[in-house]
Amino acid sequence: MARKYSKAAGEKVKKAVHEMKEGELRTCSGKKVTSRKQAIAIGLSEARDEGKKVPQKKMAKKSGSKSGPAK
Repeated sequence: MARKYSKAAGEKVKKAVHEMKEGELRTCSGKKVTSRKQAIAIGLSEARDEGKKVPQKKMAKKSGSKSGPAK
């Protein structure tokens, strides 16, 4: 089975998590990253920007009304 993520993308994530642990990773608004999940997301985003093999972001579902009869 083919890999979902390239090794280069994994290195980007590894670097981002390391920076987060050192207290050097910041969001685009300048706040310090404290969440491991956020660090992973930043690493994957950077890998995507560089054109590495990373699956596309999952898009949020539209919040519409549930189908059924209106009362």
